[in-house]
Amino acid sequence: MSTSSGMATQDVGAREAPPLRGAWLALLTFALSLATFIEVLDSTVTNVAVPSIAGSLAVSNSQATWVISSYSVAAAIAVPLTGWLSQRFGEARLFIWSVLMFTLTSLLCGMAGNLELLVLCRAMQGLSSGPMVPLSQAILLRSFPPHRRVLALALWAMTVLLAPIFGPVLGGWIIDQFSWPWIFFINLPIGLFAFAACAALLQRERPDARQPPIDTMGIVLLVVGVGALQGMLDLGRDHGWFDSPLIVCLSSIAALALVSLLIWESAEPFPVIDLSLFRDRTFSFGVAIISLGMVSFSVIGVIFPLWLQTVMGYTAFQAGLTVAPLGILALVFSMLIGIFLDRFDARIVTSFGFMVFFAVLAWDAHFTLTMSFSQIVTPTFIQGIGLPCFFIPLSAAILSRIPNEKLAAASGLSNFLRTLSAALGTALSVTWWDNRAAQHYGTLAQSVTQASSGTSQFLRSLQAFGPVGNQLTVVRNVVEQQAYMMATNDLFYMASLVCLALAMLMWATKPWHGVSAARAGQ
Repeated sequence: MSTSSGMATQDVGAREAPPLRGAWLALLTFALSLATFIEVLDSTVTNVAVPSIAGSLAVSNSQATWVISSYSVAAAIAVPLTGWLSQRFGEARLFIWSVLMFTLTSLLCGMAGNLELLVLCRAMQGLSSGPMVPLSQAILLRSFPPHRRVLALALWAMTVLLAPIFGPVLGGWIIDQFSWPWIFFINLPIGLFAFAACAALLQRERPDARQPPIDTMGIVLLVVGVGALQGMLDLGRDHGWFDSPLIVCLSSIAALALVSLLIWESAEPFPVIDLSLFRDRTFSFGVAIISLGMVSFSVIGVIFPLWLQTVMGYTAFQAGLTVAPLGILALVFSMLIGIFLDRFDARIVTSFGFMVFFAVLAWDAHFTLTMSFSQIVTPTFIQGIGLPCFFIPLSAAILSRIPNEKLAAASGLSNFLRTLSAALGTALSVTWWDNRAAQHYGTLAQSVTQASSGTSQFLRSLQAFGPVGNQLTVVRNVVEQQAYMMATNDLFYMASLVCLALAMLMWATKPWHGVSAARAGQ
């Protein structure tokens, strides 16, 4: 009895402990940022490792992509459960154990000797990583004083934004210098440091003894619906989308499960997903805008390097170098926004960010096959201004009217919809890119005839390539290359119009002037 009483006294003391300040707060922020960085990095760094993994484990490239799919499916399932899990176990405990499990499963991934074990370990790693990003956001907000919480959001956003940019470059360098297991082994020292620092600094409250009943049906519907949807997005392009019975089956299961989930959760007194958050207009519009913004950003993250490698002939490392400059101004403006955002209306800053994206993507829509490296890098460098200008204020606006006790649930739900939208944008943009290229190829091929003076002149210039068969192969390659260039321009143009629309839609929200104002008023 006395032991129990002593533990209760310790918990109360933990609750009443003064907030961290100075060097200790800086250390906690650094540890949280590192944990977030390695989680986001791990979701992209494996993309360039697929050929190396396939060769090492003696499997095909398509089989090796399950290393990516298993992680994304598991993480997609775990992220929306963050709010419910944090209520049952406490935010700090859940985050600390998630970091530790993520680190240990990274070790197991690097030690895996066959594909089956690697896929299983990656799934476990994805389940562990799910709560890390939303909880790091919620914990940072709660750890900082009200007048510094936008700065906390800026620090968090830097890790979320920069990790996907530098992930492919870092992954390519590690594989070239070492071998694919090291893309997992590098998580060990970082993860262990983050675990030790957070375990020492975070105040852990004992979960309420009166736990609400488990929403078993909600969890089952969530796992089935999100798993089927993520599987459909990952496998759709390789299986010809709805021409495949597998994709039709997965999409039907996803639609049925997710619709049933919405109906069930709306009537469930203790839901695993708190749909009441959408009653706040700023949260609803903010989540919708940032999700659509990430769809547009996926064009840069996916189509841009694809175009460089398949059309322009760049290597994977060179393609990564063209995207990396985006992070320079993104880093600088993240800090500036963190310091000065409270002085401005978040809608003005966000609209400016989307207008930068609109202008740069419209610029990209005029790219040609003769572009030099510097001509390609310049707009990408400028685009770094727009990325934090829309992401940080939107993140602040989304949480600006959310009560403290619902921060973890709101952060988990918004991050889930954001990452799911990015996955949807990736899948749709690649498919649309291929389809538009096929349409342009058909149109261009019709003009390549013997009667065309341009074709005749081009064929005469190809006399050095030998027989007519070789010349026709060159013509076909040139037409295909031009078709993909035109498709790339189309996609950039469409994405620019989406950003223009989002700049205007932002004015439908009514956020506080920075997240700190909302927190201070609660």
